[in-house]
Amino acid sequence: MKLNARLQTAQQSTSHSPVVLIHGLFGSLDNLGVLARDLGQDRTLLQIDLRNHGFSPRSKEMTYPAMAQDVVDTLDEYGIERAIIIGHSMGGKVAMALTAIAPERIDKLVLIDIAPVDYQLRRHDEIFRAINAVSAAGVKTRQQAAAIVREQLNEEGVVQFLLKSFADGEWKFNVPVLWEQYENIVGWQNIPPWREPTLFIRGGDSPYVNESHREQLLAQFPQARAHVVAGAGHWVHAEKPDAVLRAIHRFIDATAAN
Repeated sequence: MKLNARLQTAQQSTSHSPVVLIHGLFGSLDNLGVLARDLGQDRTLLQIDLRNHGFSPRSKEMTYPAMAQDVVDTLDEYGIERAIIIGHSMGGKVAMALTAIAPERIDKLVLIDIAPVDYQLRRHDEIFRAINAVSAAGVKTRQQAAAIVREQLNEEGVVQFLLKSFADGEWKFNVPVLWEQYENIVGWQNIPPWREPTLFIRGGDSPYVNESHREQLLAQFPQARAHVVAGAGHWVHAEKPDAVLRAIHRFIDATAAN
């Protein structure tokens, strides 16, 4: 499946590998914009809407192998042979799955606040309730939607994140399928080891990557490097963008030199 995507050519002539940015659950291709603005200065950049998000096609299937194949199909569409793949949360798991089905398409791998594990938790039920409350109310404006979401959620950052995907009275993600496929989204099936250097960036206050995940993480990514950003949560790239970008640049520059 070819995904909706935005291709941005480098602002200056360069031989650097292209970068592909993959958003997380309830997101869209705009969500990693703070990274795109920096990395796009000297690299070709591809931002994508995953299936059932943004303006990409809808599907009843939300498995990581299927979503990774979507990325391959989209790379083919834009003539990108190899790229630096950067994914946040669910998008990070899509990037991990790509190592199993198309390792030759990956130059470097950066995974933001996610581990290769089955979380077996429902962290998003309150978000689903807020989303469904907006839909049930039949409101048309973002301001009206915001008032309803704030009745359900008290984290303003999450409220603003969700509202980016509300337009003309509709959510730009496929709510019924995301609900039905939620176990696949939070779940994981172990993949063969990816033996190339991989950078895991996590927020120091986030529960998504912790010591309990270490064994599984290293079994699948034995060359993993970790960078912890203190004072940040799951949306570490939005909360501490400078720290995240420094870590990314150090990693891709160091691995390029090896």
